[in-house]
Amino acid sequence: MGAHLPAVFRRPAVLWTALAAALAAAVITVLVVVPGADDDVSYLDLDAPVAGRVADLLDRMTIEEKVGQMTQVAVPAIEATPSDITELGIGSLLNGGAEAMHDTPEAWAEMIDGFQSAATASRLKIPMVYGIDAVHGNGALPGAVIFPHNIGLGAAHDPDLAAQAAAITAAETRATGVHWTFAPCVCVARDSRWGRTYESFGEDPGLAVEYAGPVVQGYQGEDLAANTSVLATAKHYVGDGGTAFGSSTTDDYLLDQGVTTLTEEELRSIHLAPFKAAVDAGVGSVMASFSSNDLGGGPLKSHADSYLINDVLKGELGFDGFVVSDWQGVDQVSEDYAEAVRTSINAGVDMVMVPFEYRRFIDTLVAEVDSGGVSEERIDDAVSRILTQKFALGLFEQPFADTTGAADIGSPEHRQVAREAAAASQTLLRNENDLLPLAADASVYVAGSGADSLGRQLGGWTASWQGGVEAVTEGTSILAGMREVAPNAAITFSENASEPIGGADVGVVVVAEDPYAEGVGDAGAGAHDMAVSEADAAAIDTVCAAVDCVVIVVSGRPIELTSHLAEVDALVAAWLPGSEGAGVADPLFGAAPYGGRLPVTWPRATDQEPMNVGDPAYDPLYPFGFGLETA
Repeated sequence: MGAHLPAVFRRPAVLWTALAAALAAAVITVLVVVPGADDDVSYLDLDAPVAGRVADLLDRMTIEEKVGQMTQVAVPAIEATPSDITELGIGSLLNGGAEAMHDTPEAWAEMIDGFQSAATASRLKIPMVYGIDAVHGNGALPGAVIFPHNIGLGAAHDPDLAAQAAAITAAETRATGVHWTFAPCVCVARDSRWGRTYESFGEDPGLAVEYAGPVVQGYQGEDLAANTSVLATAKHYVGDGGTAFGSSTTDDYLLDQGVTTLTEEELRSIHLAPFKAAVDAGVGSVMASFSSNDLGGGPLKSHADSYLINDVLKGELGFDGFVVSDWQGVDQVSEDYAEAVRTSINAGVDMVMVPFEYRRFIDTLVAEVDSGGVSEERIDDAVSRILTQKFALGLFEQPFADTTGAADIGSPEHRQVAREAAAASQTLLRNENDLLPLAADASVYVAGSGADSLGRQLGGWTASWQGGVEAVTEGTSILAGMREVAPNAAITFSENASEPIGGADVGVVVVAEDPYAEGVGDAGAGAHDMAVSEADAAAIDTVCAAVDCVVIVVSGRPIELTSHLAEVDALVAAWLPGSEGAGVADPLFGAAPYGGRLPVTWPRATDQEPMNVGDPAYDPLYPFGFGLETA
């Protein structure tokens, strides 16, 4: 989603209770019909072909109702006036980011069912679809399992494991009443200074191609209508990982929302290929990118690129789902709002993440249709695509939340898969004198900002857009994981290494980035600079000068380490391992092997970026694909 997203939304003031339940019951009575009971309303016939149901419903809709279906609104914009959902036929809602608006799945379901009651009380009783950024677990729900971010999954080189993570995420998300996730990101990160690097499976398109299909299928399952499936979104279309440093169209960010300059052949081979894999896997939606592409004729916003959306994505690749804009992405196409809307819709954007001024958007698009700026045929195409996915999700038959899976959220079985994924992602970069794995009864001195910080190991898009150092979800820190995996080890912890090291056999320093997401996380844009913090650097110096030491790096991308490695005996890239810190400890103590391989090039210095495998002058600290193994 978008970089203009507010970091914190207020908790909804409107909680639908008895009235919502009554409305829900009434609507279910109307929606769930006996096939053939009313031959004049074939779109409500459960046994009718989806294409026929869509066509029948479309024929009954006014232009205003059609445009309403193309409108996605943020909950804070409509929570005080939910009747607007009914009046305007709003097609979709989102809460924005991974904002933890409620603490329980039942509270989430109650909120969403209230809005769904308003949607299904409209003239044609069309349910809305609710989207969220469940990009590595349902980060909006405290207690849900959080998996490693994509860069860690890419390091594991196990698409089937990533598909399991997606399937569990889908189940833990659908159980709250949410139908749609804005994932997976199939971007190919070509400059690690980009704040979204950790959302990429790696710098080589082959990785994203390998993962895209299985992960899409993991989210969507065999049946989208199942209470364990969610609609997936391949994002961000297209070229977002290739933007040039300093080319951003906003003043705040140096890479996000920038320009990707390359030939069409390069765009296709590097950035388009993963989208083809996602489309081939049946992905239901694609999100347009904030960025622009310059294929030789000057920069063009992805939201305005008819050739890439209409001709290539929908035509050549055969994508039959719907294209959703990013957060206020349409607004960036032109300072003239009517022109921005007209251009984006004609370019192939089907649903617009408005997300606040929804009446303005609806009025503007209706006026564009009335004036001939946008054809009704284009509107019908967009709405048909949206309705098709709503039918596939089973929303007309079961619009309200099925929370029967809520008991499995955060279950030991789900956490075990996340632990396996974290362990598989651990990438061993140095192991002098076979220091690792550590003995199960070793005396270990632990330091560093990432050792006992669940928030840091979760990273961005967890509980809020940018994440936070103070975690608001359940999980096991790396330190706690070490104590769990090696209960016979003597473990002493001092974050800043101020306590005496004494007779420790070995030191483990866990250095970490503070959490971030796109824009704010661009290196050079603010506090995030791909460097070891002064406190963590001091901990490395202190511990590694005293005993044999292991440095574990918790980060969403490579960070500059060269000047800190003189006394380091073993080095591990832990990426952003998620909620199960025991997965980091498993290979550390030999309970699982090290086998991860670098999904991105690790530079000697940040100013070497962008640097990717195959570049003419390729001189990294560690190359793409590197990783030591242990038995």
